Amino acid sequence: MARTCFYETLEVDRSASDGELKSAYRKAAMRWHPDRNPGDHEAEAKFKELNAAYDCLKDPQKRAAYDRFGHAAFENGGFGGRPGAGAGPDMSDFMSDIFESFFGDGRGRPNGGRSSSGRERGADLRYNMEISLEDAYAGKTAQIRIPTSVSCEACSGTGAKTGSKPRQCPTCGGAGKVRSSQGFFLMERTCPGCHGRGEIIDDPCKSCAGAGRVTKERTLEVAIPAGVEDGTRIRLAGEGEAGLRGGPTGDLYIFLSLTPHALFQRDGADLYCRAPIPMTTAALGGSFEAPTIDGGRTRVKIPEGTQSGMQFRLKGKGMPILRSKEFGDMYIQATVEIPQKLSARQRELLEQFAAEASEANHPETNGFFGRVKDFFGGA
Repeated sequence: MARTCFYETLEVDRSASDGELKSAYRKAAMRWHPDRNPGDHEAEAKFKELNAAYDCLKDPQKRAAYDRFGHAAFENGGFGGRPGAGAGPDMSDFMSDIFESFFGDGRGRPNGGRSSSGRERGADLRYNMEISLEDAYAGKTAQIRIPTSVSCEACSGTGAKTGSKPRQCPTCGGAGKVRSSQGFFLMERTCPGCHGRGEIIDDPCKSCAGAGRVTKERTLEVAIPAGVEDGTRIRLAGEGEAGLRGGPTGDLYIFLSLTPHALFQRDGADLYCRAPIPMTTAALGGSFEAPTIDGGRTRVKIPEGTQSGMQFRLKGKGMPILRSKEFGDMYIQATVEIPQKLSARQRELLEQFAAEASEANHPETNGFFGRVKDFFGGA
């Protein structure tokens, strides 16, 4: 007896969305529910058909199988079919396509560190490098020495003794994995014969013991661009460990850290420098020379009445912005220095100044103590 198409049962198109399927099911279920049709065997059968159709089409995997194979997808051990029976050949092909779209390319190559021949990719390496702020400003080329695994020259990375070569694993046919069907499901596991490599070496290379790589110290040049910041990561593709038995090489990552500077503190592309100035210069005004990160000097003008903490901006005297022609700014923060170890004459002059000082000479001081006086009720 021919079975009604699930889409026809729900009265929807094959392109119907999940929301349209749900809406159609609810509408039909309300109509054919046994509680609304007591004693109506036709309504009861219709309600069962609706449930079966919606149960299939609301599940993305079941719907995909139904769209391709129809009701046959659920027979012989398929979804909801008789347990323990094996899936048909078409269904196995269908599930194999799904499995490979997630885990491989049909030749046993998962989306991981192995190539189609089963050769394992080399590990990525990390190297920590400290540089000065001046190096970060100007950029530099540095040489580093790293111990790493490189391809064995004796066997050209194959792992087999000179004059011989690896042979394809007879168990997996070079895939590195073997598959088996269990009902509807397709299981995959690492090949026990070659341990996932896809090849077997009968006569291994003596230099590398069949690994195809040996440990060796290498010297590399690293170009550090101007403007790098603390924590910048530089990737050197293909400079990591060599892969096993000729597998692809990993990458090398250089992590930069900047050593503290004696004069400057950095915030992004901007630099900050604290400069002590004499009390007399702060009061009368003047100027001084400040160092810059490029090794030069620049003159900073100090206006009359400069207070501690005041900042002076020097535009374009900061750090270069990475991969840009622009520069940050440099900020000089003034710190007024109070004179110490006064001579008798200096003390006399300061006492004379204090005696002649007015509120206009110390507006912040008088303002603060005025607020203190108000706080205590004018006492």
